[in-house]
Amino acid sequence: MATMTFSAADQVRRRGLRQMRLVALSLLVLAAIIYVITLHRDGGWGYVNAASEAAMVGALADWFAVTALFRHPLGLPIPHTAIVPTRKDMLAESLEQFVTENFLSEEVVAEKMQSADVSRRAGEWLAAGNHAERIVAEGARTIGAALPKLGDDDVTAFVRGSLLPRFVQEPLSPIAGHFLESVVDDGAHHALFDLLMIEAHDWLSDNRELLADVVGPRAPRWSPMWVDRLVVDRIHREALAWLADVRDNQNHAARHAVDRLLRKLAVDLQNDPETMERFEAFKARMLTHPDMGSSLTAVWDSLRTALIDSIQDPASTLRVRGVKVIQDLGQRLQDDDVLRGKVDARATEAVSYVIRTYGTEIVSVISDTIARWDGREASARIELHVGRDLQFIRINGTVVGALVGLVIHTVSQLL
Repeated sequence: MATMTFSAADQVRRRGLRQMRLVALSLLVLAAIIYVITLHRDGGWGYVNAASEAAMVGALADWFAVTALFRHPLGLPIPHTAIVPTRKDMLAESLEQFVTENFLSEEVVAEKMQSADVSRRAGEWLAAGNHAERIVAEGARTIGAALPKLGDDDVTAFVRGSLLPRFVQEPLSPIAGHFLESVVDDGAHHALFDLLMIEAHDWLSDNRELLADVVGPRAPRWSPMWVDRLVVDRIHREALAWLADVRDNQNHAARHAVDRLLRKLAVDLQNDPETMERFEAFKARMLTHPDMGSSLTAVWDSLRTALIDSIQDPASTLRVRGVKVIQDLGQRLQDDDVLRGKVDARATEAVSYVIRTYGTEIVSVISDTIARWDGREASARIELHVGRDLQFIRINGTVVGALVGLVIHTVSQLL
Protein backbone atom coordinates (compact mmCIF):
# COMPACT_ATOMS: atom_id res chain seq x y z
CA MET A 1 0.00 0.00 0.00
CA ALA A 2 1.29 3.48 -0.83
CA THR A 3 2.18 5.69 2.12
CA MET A 4 -0.80 7.74 3.26
CA THR A 5 -0.48 11.49 3.03
CA PHE A 6 -2.06 13.67 5.70
CA SER A 7 -3.22 17.24 5.29
CA ALA A 8 -2.74 19.93 7.93
CA ALA A 9 -6.30 19.28 9.17
CA ASP A 10 -5.50 15.55 9.41
CA GLN A 11 -2.43 16.32 11.51
CA VAL A 12 -4.62 18.30 13.93
CA ARG A 13 -7.06 15.40 14.12
CA ARG A 14 -4.22 12.96 14.82
CA ARG A 15 -3.01 15.07 17.73
CA GLY A 16 -6.53 15.27 19.15
CA LEU A 17 -6.97 11.51 18.79
CA ARG A 18 -3.69 10.78 20.58
CA GLN A 19 -4.59 13.15 23.43
CA MET A 20 -7.99 11.54 24.00
CA ARG A 21 -6.47 8.04 23.84
CA LEU A 22 -3.98 9.14 26.49
CA VAL A 23 -6.81 10.43 28.70
CA ALA A 24 -8.79 7.19 28.38
CA LEU A 25 -5.68 5.06 29.02
CA SER A 26 -4.74 7.20 32.03
CA LEU A 27 -8.12 6.56 33.61
CA LEU A 28 -7.65 2.81 33.09
CA VAL A 29 -4.17 2.92 34.63
CA LEU A 30 -5.50 5.00 37.53
CA ALA A 31 -8.28 2.50 38.16
CA ALA A 32 -5.73 -0.36 38.08
CA ILE A 33 -3.45 1.41 40.56
CA ILE A 34 -6.34 2.10 42.92
CA TYR A 35 -7.45 -1.50 42.63
CA VAL A 36 -3.99 -2.81 43.57
CA ILE A 37 -3.63 -0.38 46.47
CA THR A 38 -7.05 -1.19 47.96
CA LEU A 39 -6.92 -4.95 47.35
CA HIS A 40 -7.92 -7.04 50.45
CA ARG A 41 -8.63 -3.96 52.53
CA ASP A 42 -11.76 -3.68 54.60
CA GLY A 43 -14.08 -0.88 55.50
CA GLY A 44 -14.58 1.98 53.11
CA TRP A 45 -11.62 0.84 51.06
CA GLY A 46 -13.65 -2.17 49.99
CA TYR A 47 -16.07 0.14 48.26
CA VAL A 48 -13.21 1.91 46.52
CA ASN A 49 -11.74 -1.40 45.48
CA ALA A 50 -15.04 -2.61 44.02
CA ALA A 51 -15.50 0.67 42.12
CA SER A 52 -11.98 0.52 40.66
CA GLU A 53 -12.41 -3.10 39.68
CA ALA A 54 -15.65 -2.33 37.83
CA ALA A 55 -14.00 0.74 36.27
CA MET A 56 -11.28 -1.49 34.80
CA VAL A 57 -13.88 -3.88 33.43
CA GLY A 58 -15.85 -1.02 31.84
CA ALA A 59 -12.71 0.61 30.43
CA LEU A 60 -11.41 -2.65 28.92
CA ALA A 61 -14.82 -3.58 27.49
CA ASP A 62 -15.24 -0.22 25.81
CA TRP A 63 -11.61 -0.22 24.63
CA PHE A 64 -12.33 -3.55 22.98
CA ALA A 65 -15.53 -2.21 21.40
CA VAL A 66 -13.88 0.95 20.01
CA THR A 67 -10.75 -0.84 18.83
CA ALA A 68 -12.76 -3.60 17.16
CA LEU A 69 -14.24 -1.03 14.80
CA PHE A 70 -10.87 -0.28 13.18
CA ARG A 71 -8.56 -3.23 13.84
CA HIS A 72 -8.17 -6.58 15.57
CA PRO A 73 -7.64 -5.97 19.31
CA LEU A 74 -4.06 -6.99 20.27
CA GLY A 75 -3.71 -8.29 16.71
CA LEU A 76 -5.88 -11.31 17.48
CA PRO A 77 -8.26 -12.33 14.64
CA ILE A 78 -11.32 -12.35 16.88
CA PRO A 79 -14.57 -12.74 14.91
CA HIS A 80 -16.55 -9.57 14.22
CA THR A 81 -13.60 -7.26 14.85
CA ALA A 82 -11.77 -4.92 12.43
CA ILE A 83 -15.22 -4.09 11.09
CA VAL A 84 -14.24 -1.04 9.02
CA PRO A 85 -11.34 -2.56 7.04
CA THR A 86 -13.10 -5.88 6.43
CA ARG A 87 -16.54 -4.49 5.57
CA LYS A 88 -15.65 -1.08 4.16
CA ASP A 89 -17.41 -1.67 0.83
CA MET A 90 -20.66 -2.60 2.50
CA LEU A 91 -20.36 0.38 4.86
CA ALA A 92 -19.70 2.66 1.88
CA GLU A 93 -22.84 1.40 0.12
CA SER A 94 -24.87 1.92 3.30
CA LEU A 95 -23.50 5.44 3.68
CA GLU A 96 -24.24 6.15 0.03
CA GLN A 97 -27.81 4.94 0.43
CA PHE A 98 -28.22 7.01 3.61
CA VAL A 99 -27.02 10.18 1.87
CA THR A 100 -29.23 9.52 -1.15
CA GLU A 101 -32.38 8.94 0.90
CA ASN A 102 -31.88 11.72 3.44
CA PHE A 103 -29.86 14.45 1.74
CA LEU A 104 -30.13 14.12 -2.04
CA SER A 105 -33.83 13.41 -2.33
CA GLU A 106 -35.88 15.76 -4.50
CA GLU A 107 -38.18 16.67 -1.61
CA VAL A 108 -35.33 17.64 0.73
CA VAL A 109 -33.50 19.65 -1.92
CA ALA A 110 -36.68 21.42 -3.08
CA GLU A 111 -37.59 22.34 0.49
CA LYS A 112 -34.09 23.67 1.12
CA MET A 113 -34.12 25.69 -2.12
CA GLN A 114 -37.46 27.25 -1.22
CA SER A 115 -36.31 28.26 2.25
CA ALA A 116 -32.89 29.49 1.10
CA ASP A 117 -34.32 32.50 -0.80
CA VAL A 118 -31.66 32.00 -3.44
CA SER A 119 -32.86 34.61 -5.92
CA ARG A 120 -32.99 37.46 -3.38
CA ARG A 121 -29.54 36.65 -2.04
CA ALA A 122 -28.20 36.39 -5.59
CA GLY A 123 -29.75 39.75 -6.41
CA GLU A 124 -28.16 41.38 -3.36
CA TRP A 125 -24.78 39.96 -4.35
CA LEU A 126 -25.08 41.07 -7.98
CA ALA A 127 -26.12 44.61 -7.09
CA ALA A 128 -23.50 45.10 -4.36
CA GLY A 129 -19.93 46.32 -4.77
CA ASN A 130 -18.06 45.54 -7.95
CA HIS A 131 -19.46 42.04 -8.37
CA ALA A 132 -21.05 42.88 -11.74
CA GLU A 133 -17.72 44.23 -13.01
CA ARG A 134 -15.98 41.04 -11.86
CA ILE A 135 -18.53 38.83 -13.64
CA VAL A 136 -18.20 40.80 -16.87
CA ALA A 137 -14.39 40.83 -16.61
CA GLU A 138 -14.21 37.06 -16.04
CA GLY A 139 -16.69 36.42 -18.84
CA ALA A 140 -14.72 38.68 -21.18
CA ARG A 141 -11.49 36.89 -20.28
CA THR A 142 -13.07 33.49 -20.95
CA ILE A 143 -14.68 34.53 -24.23
CA GLY A 144 -11.53 36.34 -25.30
CA ALA A 145 -9.54 33.16 -24.80
CA ALA A 146 -12.11 30.91 -26.50
CA LEU A 147 -12.98 32.94 -29.61
CA PRO A 148 -9.50 32.88 -31.24
CA LYS A 149 -9.47 29.09 -30.95
CA LEU A 150 -12.46 28.85 -33.31
CA GLY A 151 -10.61 28.80 -36.63
CA ASP A 152 -12.19 29.68 -39.96
CA ASP A 153 -11.81 26.11 -41.16
CA ASP A 154 -13.76 24.79 -38.17
CA VAL A 155 -16.52 27.35 -38.63
CA THR A 156 -16.73 26.69 -42.39
CA ALA A 157 -16.92 22.93 -41.82
CA PHE A 158 -19.68 23.39 -39.25
CA VAL A 159 -21.65 25.79 -41.44
CA ARG A 160 -21.42 23.67 -44.59
CA GLY A 161 -21.59 20.27 -42.93
CA SER A 162 -24.25 20.83 -40.28
CA LEU A 163 -25.86 24.26 -40.18
CA LEU A 164 -26.83 24.91 -43.80
CA PRO A 165 -28.04 21.33 -44.58
CA ARG A 166 -30.20 21.43 -41.47
CA PHE A 167 -31.78 24.74 -42.49
CA VAL A 168 -32.33 23.46 -46.02
CA GLN A 169 -34.27 20.45 -44.74
CA GLU A 170 -36.16 22.31 -42.01
CA PRO A 171 -39.34 24.13 -43.21
CA LEU A 172 -38.81 27.74 -42.17
CA SER A 173 -41.79 29.36 -43.86
CA PRO A 174 -44.19 29.08 -40.86
CA ILE A 175 -41.47 30.33 -38.52
CA ALA A 176 -40.66 33.28 -40.79
CA GLY A 177 -44.38 34.07 -41.15
CA HIS A 178 -44.97 33.98 -37.41
CA PHE A 179 -41.94 36.18 -36.81
CA LEU A 180 -43.02 38.68 -39.47
CA GLU A 181 -46.54 38.75 -38.03
CA SER A 182 -45.15 39.56 -34.59
CA VAL A 183 -42.95 42.31 -36.05
CA VAL A 184 -45.91 43.92 -37.84
CA ASP A 185 -48.22 43.65 -34.83
CA ASP A 186 -45.60 45.31 -32.61
CA GLY A 187 -44.73 47.94 -35.22
CA ALA A 188 -41.08 47.00 -34.89
CA HIS A 189 -40.54 47.52 -38.63
CA HIS A 190 -41.47 51.21 -38.50
CA ALA A 191 -38.00 52.28 -37.39
CA LEU A 192 -36.43 50.41 -40.31
CA PHE A 193 -38.96 51.93 -42.73
CA ASP A 194 -38.18 55.42 -41.37
CA LEU A 195 -34.49 54.81 -41.91
CA LEU A 196 -35.12 53.66 -45.48
CA MET A 197 -37.16 56.79 -46.24
CA ILE A 198 -34.50 59.07 -44.75
CA GLU A 199 -31.71 57.41 -46.69
CA ALA A 200 -33.75 57.33 -49.92
CA HIS A 201 -34.58 61.04 -49.63
CA ASP A 202 -30.95 61.99 -48.89
CA TRP A 203 -29.64 59.82 -51.71
CA LEU A 204 -32.08 61.17 -54.28
CA SER A 205 -31.38 64.72 -53.15
CA ASP A 206 -27.65 64.24 -53.79
CA ASN A 207 -27.99 62.28 -57.06
CA ARG A 208 -30.15 64.39 -59.33
CA GLU A 209 -27.79 63.82 -62.27
CA LEU A 210 -28.08 60.06 -61.88
CA LEU A 211 -31.84 60.41 -62.21
CA ALA A 212 -31.32 62.48 -65.36
CA ASP A 213 -29.07 59.76 -66.79
CA VAL A 214 -31.83 57.21 -66.20
CA VAL A 215 -34.82 59.26 -67.41
CA GLY A 216 -33.15 61.33 -70.16
CA PRO A 217 -32.50 58.50 -72.68
CA ARG A 218 -36.15 57.51 -72.48
CA ALA A 219 -37.39 60.90 -73.78
CA PRO A 220 -38.70 61.08 -77.40
CA ARG A 221 -36.11 61.88 -80.07
CA TRP A 222 -38.00 64.94 -81.16
CA SER A 223 -38.18 66.37 -77.62
CA PRO A 224 -35.92 69.44 -77.08
CA MET A 225 -33.26 69.06 -74.41
CA TRP A 226 -34.58 71.98 -72.38
CA VAL A 227 -37.93 70.22 -72.18
CA ASP A 228 -36.19 67.02 -71.04
CA ARG A 229 -34.44 68.98 -68.30
CA LEU A 230 -37.72 70.48 -67.12
CA VAL A 231 -39.28 67.00 -67.02
CA VAL A 232 -36.33 65.57 -65.07
CA ASP A 233 -36.42 68.48 -62.64
CA ARG A 234 -40.14 68.00 -62.09
CA ILE A 235 -39.78 64.27 -61.53
CA HIS A 236 -36.93 64.93 -59.11
CA ARG A 237 -38.93 67.50 -57.12
CA GLU A 238 -42.04 65.35 -56.99
CA ALA A 239 -40.09 62.26 -55.92
CA LEU A 240 -38.32 64.24 -53.19
CA ALA A 241 -41.61 65.72 -52.03
CA TRP A 242 -43.26 62.29 -51.94
CA LEU A 243 -40.36 60.74 -50.00
CA ALA A 244 -40.36 63.64 -47.54
CA ASP A 245 -44.12 63.30 -47.06
CA VAL A 246 -43.85 59.56 -46.41
CA ARG A 247 -40.90 60.18 -44.09
CA ASP A 248 -42.62 62.84 -42.02
CA ASN A 249 -46.23 61.63 -42.01
CA GLN A 250 -46.72 58.59 -39.81
CA ASN A 251 -50.25 58.10 -41.21
CA HIS A 252 -49.25 58.25 -44.86
CA ALA A 253 -51.10 55.88 -47.15
CA ALA A 254 -47.82 54.36 -48.31
CA ARG A 255 -47.04 53.33 -44.73
CA HIS A 256 -50.42 51.65 -44.35
CA ALA A 257 -49.92 49.94 -47.69
CA VAL A 258 -46.59 48.53 -46.52
CA ASP A 259 -48.22 47.32 -43.28
CA ARG A 260 -50.97 45.56 -45.24
CA LEU A 261 -48.46 44.01 -47.61
CA LEU A 262 -46.28 42.67 -44.78
CA ARG A 263 -49.28 41.40 -42.83
CA LYS A 264 -50.62 39.56 -45.87
CA LEU A 265 -47.17 38.11 -46.55
CA ALA A 266 -46.97 36.91 -42.93
CA VAL A 267 -50.34 35.16 -43.22
CA ASP A 268 -49.47 33.62 -46.60
CA LEU A 269 -46.12 32.34 -45.30
CA GLN A 270 -48.04 30.38 -42.66
CA ASN A 271 -51.10 29.28 -44.63
CA ASP A 272 -50.77 29.68 -48.39
CA PRO A 273 -49.14 26.57 -49.94
CA GLU A 274 -47.97 28.43 -53.05
CA THR A 275 -46.28 31.20 -51.06
CA MET A 276 -44.77 28.69 -48.68
CA GLU A 277 -43.40 26.65 -51.59
CA ARG A 278 -41.84 29.72 -53.22
CA PHE A 279 -40.28 30.76 -49.94
CA GLU A 280 -38.78 27.31 -49.35
CA ALA A 281 -37.46 27.18 -52.91
CA PHE A 282 -35.86 30.60 -52.51
CA LYS A 283 -34.41 29.52 -49.17
CA ALA A 284 -32.94 26.38 -50.71
CA ARG A 285 -31.36 28.34 -53.58
CA MET A 286 -29.81 30.81 -51.18
CA LEU A 287 -28.49 28.26 -48.70
CA THR A 288 -27.10 25.88 -51.32
CA HIS A 289 -25.29 28.62 -53.21
CA PRO A 290 -21.55 27.77 -53.42
CA ASP A 291 -20.55 31.08 -51.87
CA MET A 292 -22.96 30.93 -48.92
CA GLY A 293 -20.60 29.01 -46.61
CA SER A 294 -17.63 31.28 -47.24
CA SER A 295 -19.84 34.36 -46.90
CA LEU A 296 -21.14 33.27 -43.51
CA THR A 297 -17.57 32.47 -42.45
CA ALA A 298 -16.49 35.96 -43.48
CA VAL A 299 -19.36 37.45 -41.50
CA TRP A 300 -18.39 35.32 -38.48
CA ASP A 301 -14.75 36.39 -38.80
CA SER A 302 -15.71 40.06 -38.81
CA LEU A 303 -18.09 39.56 -35.89
CA ARG A 304 -15.45 37.64 -33.94
CA THR A 305 -12.84 40.36 -34.50
CA ALA A 306 -15.29 43.05 -33.38
CA LEU A 307 -16.25 41.03 -30.29
CA ILE A 308 -12.64 40.43 -29.28
CA ASP A 309 -11.77 44.10 -29.67
CA SER A 310 -14.84 45.12 -27.70
CA ILE A 311 -14.53 42.71 -24.78
CA GLN A 312 -10.84 43.47 -24.31
CA ASP A 313 -11.59 47.15 -23.72
CA PRO A 314 -12.94 47.72 -20.15
CA ALA A 315 -14.48 51.00 -21.29
CA SER A 316 -16.22 49.55 -24.35
CA THR A 317 -19.96 50.01 -24.75
CA LEU A 318 -20.48 46.24 -24.70
CA ARG A 319 -18.80 45.75 -21.32
CA VAL A 320 -20.33 48.86 -19.75
CA ARG A 321 -23.74 47.75 -20.94
CA GLY A 322 -23.11 44.24 -19.60
CA VAL A 323 -22.29 45.60 -16.14
CA LYS A 324 -25.44 47.74 -16.18
CA VAL A 325 -27.61 44.80 -17.22
CA ILE A 326 -26.25 42.60 -14.42
CA GLN A 327 -26.72 45.33 -11.81
CA ASP A 328 -30.28 45.97 -13.00
CA LEU A 329 -30.99 42.25 -12.82
CA GLY A 330 -29.68 42.16 -9.25
CA GLN A 331 -31.94 45.07 -8.28
CA ARG A 332 -34.97 43.48 -9.94
CA LEU A 333 -34.33 40.20 -8.10
CA GLN A 334 -34.59 42.18 -4.86
CA ASP A 335 -37.65 44.26 -5.75
CA ASP A 336 -39.74 42.13 -8.12
CA ASP A 337 -41.61 39.41 -6.22
CA VAL A 338 -42.99 37.85 -9.41
CA LEU A 339 -39.58 37.59 -11.06
CA ARG A 340 -38.04 36.26 -7.87
CA GLY A 341 -40.71 33.58 -7.62
CA LYS A 342 -40.10 32.50 -11.22
CA VAL A 343 -36.34 32.35 -10.72
CA ASP A 344 -36.69 30.32 -7.51
CA ALA A 345 -39.10 27.94 -9.23
CA ARG A 346 -36.79 27.45 -12.21
CA ALA A 347 -33.77 26.99 -9.97
CA THR A 348 -35.64 24.42 -7.90
CA GLU A 349 -36.70 22.58 -11.05
CA ALA A 350 -33.14 22.60 -12.37
CA VAL A 351 -31.65 21.27 -9.12
CA SER A 352 -34.40 18.66 -8.83
CA TYR A 353 -33.71 17.53 -12.39
CA VAL A 354 -29.99 17.18 -11.63
CA ILE A 355 -30.75 15.19 -8.46
CA ARG A 356 -33.33 13.04 -10.22
CA THR A 357 -31.14 12.34 -13.22
CA TYR A 358 -27.62 12.30 -11.82
CA GLY A 359 -28.13 11.88 -8.07
CA THR A 360 -26.97 8.27 -8.11
CA GLU A 361 -23.82 9.16 -10.03
CA ILE A 362 -23.11 12.09 -7.70
CA VAL A 363 -23.40 10.03 -4.54
CA SER A 364 -21.49 7.12 -6.05
CA VAL A 365 -18.33 9.15 -5.48
CA ILE A 366 -18.54 7.94 -1.85
CA SER A 367 -18.41 4.24 -2.67
CA ASP A 368 -16.01 4.77 -5.59
CA THR A 369 -13.55 6.67 -3.40
CA ILE A 370 -13.71 4.23 -0.51
CA ALA A 371 -13.42 1.29 -2.94
CA ARG A 372 -10.05 2.67 -4.06
CA TRP A 373 -8.76 2.59 -0.48
CA ASP A 374 -7.49 -0.64 1.00
CA GLY A 375 -8.84 -1.72 4.35
CA ARG A 376 -6.09 -0.18 6.47
CA GLU A 377 -6.29 3.17 4.70
CA ALA A 378 -10.07 3.32 5.00
CA SER A 379 -9.84 2.46 8.69
CA ALA A 380 -7.15 5.07 9.33
CA ARG A 381 -8.99 7.84 7.51
CA ILE A 382 -12.33 7.17 9.20
CA GLU A 383 -10.68 6.87 12.61
CA LEU A 384 -9.04 10.26 12.10
CA HIS A 385 -12.47 11.87 11.80
CA VAL A 386 -14.44 10.00 14.47
CA GLY A 387 -11.80 8.34 16.67
CA ARG A 388 -11.38 11.28 19.05
CA ASP A 389 -15.10 11.34 19.89
CA LEU A 390 -15.13 7.55 20.26
CA GLN A 391 -12.56 7.82 23.05
CA PHE A 392 -15.29 9.40 25.17
CA ILE A 393 -16.97 5.98 25.07
CA ARG A 394 -13.92 4.55 26.84
CA ILE A 395 -13.89 7.41 29.35
CA ASN A 396 -17.61 7.08 30.01
CA GLY A 397 -17.25 3.31 30.30
CA THR A 398 -14.59 3.76 32.96
CA VAL A 399 -16.66 6.25 34.98
CA VAL A 400 -19.97 4.43 34.58
CA GLY A 401 -18.32 1.10 35.34
CA ALA A 402 -16.93 2.53 38.58
CA LEU A 403 -20.34 3.86 39.61
CA VAL A 404 -22.10 0.59 38.75
CA GLY A 405 -19.45 -1.42 40.62
CA LEU A 406 -19.89 0.83 43.65
CA VAL A 407 -23.68 0.37 43.57
CA ILE A 408 -23.43 -3.41 43.20
CA HIS A 409 -20.92 -3.67 46.06
CA THR A 410 -23.10 -1.48 48.26
CA VAL A 411 -26.21 -3.54 47.56
CA SER A 412 -24.28 -6.78 48.19
CA GLN A 413 -23.12 -5.43 51.56
CA LEU A 414 -26.61 -4.38 52.52
CA LEU A 415 -27.93 -7.82 51.65
